[in-house]
Amino acid sequence: MAQEFDKEQPHQLTEFIKAEARRLGFSLVGVTSPAPPPHLEVYENWLEKGHHGEMAYLATDRARHRRANPIEILPECQSILVLAANYLPRQPTHSGVAAYAVGDDYHEVLIDRLKQLVSNIEARLGRKIHNRYYTDTGPLMERELAQRAGLGWIGKNTCLISPQHGSYFFLAELLLDLPLVPDEPIKTDHCGECTLCIEACPTECILPDRTLDATRCISYLTIELKGAVPDELRSSTGEWVFGCDICQQVCPWNIRFAEPTTDLAFQARPYLQELHPRDFLQLSPEAYRDNLSKSPLKRAKHAGLLRNAALAAANSEDRSSVPGLVRLLSEGGDPIPRAHAAWALGQLGEVAALRAASETEQDSEVVAEILSAIEVAQGRS
Repeated sequence: MAQEFDKEQPHQLTEFIKAEARRLGFSLVGVTSPAPPPHLEVYENWLEKGHHGEMAYLATDRARHRRANPIEILPECQSILVLAANYLPRQPTHSGVAAYAVGDDYHEVLIDRLKQLVSNIEARLGRKIHNRYYTDTGPLMERELAQRAGLGWIGKNTCLISPQHGSYFFLAELLLDLPLVPDEPIKTDHCGECTLCIEACPTECILPDRTLDATRCISYLTIELKGAVPDELRSSTGEWVFGCDICQQVCPWNIRFAEPTTDLAFQARPYLQELHPRDFLQLSPEAYRDNLSKSPLKRAKHAGLLRNAALAAANSEDRSSVPGLVRLLSEGGDPIPRAHAAWALGQLGEVAALRAASETEQDSEVVAEILSAIEVAQGRS
């Protein structure tokens, strides 16, 4: 029988919702108010500096207005439930794919769980509730909300870090028209004097004000950026094909406290367990479609993964990648991955292959990349 919770029972309702969230697979759950974020100016300054790069959706007037006041998203909102789901897989891969992306697409997984949570709350209350839910997609300052809800603090690497569990978490938010009991925020900066993440970042994208220049971040370069990776950053992307975990891997809080998830949705797919970064050079449109269905890797698109694989092949100095790079350069199609294949061949000193390609190439951007790569290759041969 549906049990009616009235405004005199916020503690009971809050505990019920938290228990349901944990039962559905969320590792951490906290509550905060829909009050405007106190540090919005940091975000606005970040946008003004252009550190969001091509992610124009972050800078629209509508998105900025809503981030400034969650009530604009749901006028009936009385509480915001902030949830975290551990994604660290039991078996790491050597695929060059960030840990969060080796399993199923978290957007689909967590949205389904949020929908179920809303349904369970409504069944308990015996009525419909006003709500909105997001995971990494809504106009919310979600890490700040998570800090206010007691889930952790925002580290120097800009990740939310739990003092008990580290930072390998997805975040999700559920705006509710219910008077829940808020949790105490975490106000202590547990990073202290540690700067390991800043020192470890190959592209120096982590800034002193606890923001990062996304245009230099390997995750941005391999996922959000759709064009050419800036020449001066290509060697710094290492062997990452999709995303990057470096600033989390070196974090003492993860080294000490992070534990693999038991959630089957976020375990590494067998397909990715078998791959090395260079293997993505062989990724056909059919293999992309069949093996990466409902995978976060779809966001980079097929051409983006080929582009990234070319950089990874060069940075690994793996000469077994040369045939795949030559094939990518010569087979036609999207000029972006082919231009990066030319760059990679230049890094590997493949003058003959580049000269052969220059005789038949028609795309002006690829031709320019080939000619530049020949100069580099001549200096290395």
